[in-house]
Amino acid sequence: MSAETTERDPDRERAESRAFRLLPEERAAGSDDARAQATAILAESDRRTADPGAAPDTVLERRTSDQTVTEPPD
Repeated sequence: MSAETTERDPDRERAESRAFRLLPEERAAGSDDARAQATAILAESDRRTADPGAAPDTVLERRTSDQTVTEPPD
């Protein structure tokens, strides 16, 4: 066996897994290569996760539950 077949590639596995779970609207967009489409989707998702301002008109707030809970008035 070559090193290529024995080493795991998490990015490739992630893309292959995502390719099998395309959303209906992603399938409707059509693609001859579902894995390439999934790779592009994941890359965009990773950019938005790393930089919440990367998506226009999207605000992603990251707060813990104790930051969102307010005490009821007495």
